[in-house]
Amino acid sequence: MPAPVYLGDETSGAGFALAGVLVRVPAKGAESAALALARAEAPLVLVSAAIAARVPEPELRRACLALAPLTVVVPDLAGITPMPDLAAELGRELGLETPR
Repeated sequence: MPAPVYLGDETSGAGFALAGVLVRVPAKGAESAALALARAEAPLVLVSAAIAARVPEPELRRACLALAPLTVVVPDLAGITPMPDLAAELGRELGLETPR
């Protein structure tokens, strides 16, 4: 069975590697290609928020909404890049957003 893949920084990746996850640290500009490769070969793809922020939004959305492989955005170690608020995005798309 193929191993899950983590796309993110080396430091966080060290912890994921201890759990048997294959770790990849994409170079700047290669995030989309790394995501496509991971999705083609892994049953589970974990993407750090920092990497997710550098993937075009429609591409990341398609990956996260696909039934397989399961693709999940996880917090980055430094916490600098905020997690995407998928619930708010879905609410806006469905017209459920309440004005502030």
